[in-house]
Amino acid sequence: MLAEVLEALAPKDGETILDGTFGAGGYTSGILGSADCQVVALDRDPTAIAGGEALVQASDGRLRLVMERFSALEVALDGLGLDLIDGVVLDVGVSSMQLDQAGRGFSFRNDGPLDMRMGGDGPTAADLVADLDEKELAAVLRTLGEERRAGAVARAICAERAKEPIITTLALARTVERAIGRPTDPIHAATRTFQALRIAVNEELSELALALFAAEKRLKPGGRLVVVAFHSLEDRIVKTFLTDRSRTSFGGSRHAPETPVPPATFELLTRGVETPGEAEVSVNPRARSARLRAAVRTDAPARDGDPFAFGAPRLPFALLSGGGS
Repeated sequence: MLAEVLEALAPKDGETILDGTFGAGGYTSGILGSADCQVVALDRDPTAIAGGEALVQASDGRLRLVMERFSALEVALDGLGLDLIDGVVLDVGVSSMQLDQAGRGFSFRNDGPLDMRMGGDGPTAADLVADLDEKELAAVLRTLGEERRAGAVARAICAERAKEPIITTLALARTVERAIGRPTDPIHAATRTFQALRIAVNEELSELALALFAAEKRLKPGGRLVVVAFHSLEDRIVKTFLTDRSRTSFGGSRHAPETPVPPATFELLTRGVETPGEAEVSVNPRARSARLRAAVRTDAPARDGDPFAFGAPRLPFALLSGGGS
């Protein structure tokens, strides 16, 4: 959705834009090409950072690339001596580049180690599969993967790992397939299980909520926030956050007055959600589930917040010591 992102972000000469998910550099390249602006691009994946060096060299000093989680965008900006900025764009979730590398363990299409770490450190998906008990596994699959048969999948995983460790993507995919059979919908039987483990390993939902709070603090009045999400859990967090931050009153009826709320910190640019057009989906089928929301920062003070108040699920246990990547 590059065209839609650039329309909402509306880069201008002299501005500073933060791309929180550099990936293969698609959004960053589009931003640099649309205005004589500065871009700060973040990625937690060292492979993405290394792959972006050519673009840094070609940018004539307009691109600074930082290896950092987007939840820590304030740390990145502070390290560069920057305060308030003019735009933030976040393309949430796993990148095509990561999915296509079998050795990263994100996809069940090709065999590889059951890793799934975006940053390359911390516990892997194989660690979660090996160490969580059946009840905990089911909670992860149900909460983060919206897997309807989470209990059956968790039981199958525990039974299989008692025979031998599950350390590859195909071993896990086959275990899930045996547990629930071929689904009636078009997606692969293991899709939701892989999604759940990836989100858990990388702490993706709490990372997203924290990034939204950070963007609120570091955007100038008039600064634009653009978020592209790819599944309902992500989009729900973005929608809930922007609805809360753009609200000017709460409730109210003929029996009770409206409840005052703090001044709105964002004004919505998109009413509802934008989705990719048929032409883009035909060229890039992975874009079919993309959901774009955008808003403009007001001059109201940023608010404190709890990431779990905006839809980042609370699991009833700590996944593993030092979780995340």
